[in-house]
Amino acid sequence: MNDLPELLQRFKRGPELLATLLTGAAGREFDYTPAPGKWSIRQIMAHLVDSEMMAAGRMRRMIAEENPPMQAWDQNAWATRLDYATRKPSDCLVTFRIVRKENYDLLHALPEDAYLRTSEHPKRGTMTLYDVLNLYTGHAETHADQIRGLRDAYRDAKARGEI
Repeated sequence: MNDLPELLQRFKRGPELLATLLTGAAGREFDYTPAPGKWSIRQIMAHLVDSEMMAAGRMRRMIAEENPPMQAWDQNAWATRLDYATRKPSDCLVTFRIVRKENYDLLHALPEDAYLRTSEHPKRGTMTLYDVLNLYTGHAETHADQIRGLRDAYRDAKARGEI
């Protein structure tokens, strides 16, 4: 866990990374998908908010309870039933920023040994708080890369006159 300070900083920077990538995006670009069944920027942003709220609960239970079970969730069911296709990316970014800041403030204040606390994930098995922090840090970064790719694909499709 020598990289814990760096990992926490990456976690903290997640919202700003997303904000930078969303700068200048508007209208149809938020709903563009290069292939059927792929998520749009709008859907990704809604997913990130719900995922971060799920992370908040998971991390808090890990800190407060002894080896609690980690609840699984079906992200595709959430995307459909919570109507990700109509959520506003700007509102999602605001919410993501707030929840991520609350999560960061909680985690940043913990002693290092707290990151060894565990939870039982139904598919991944035993996970430490450090593992969960690493997972959600990478989650936002992976989706940021996906947004970058969608914006590039949208510009290319527009330049070719496909949209």
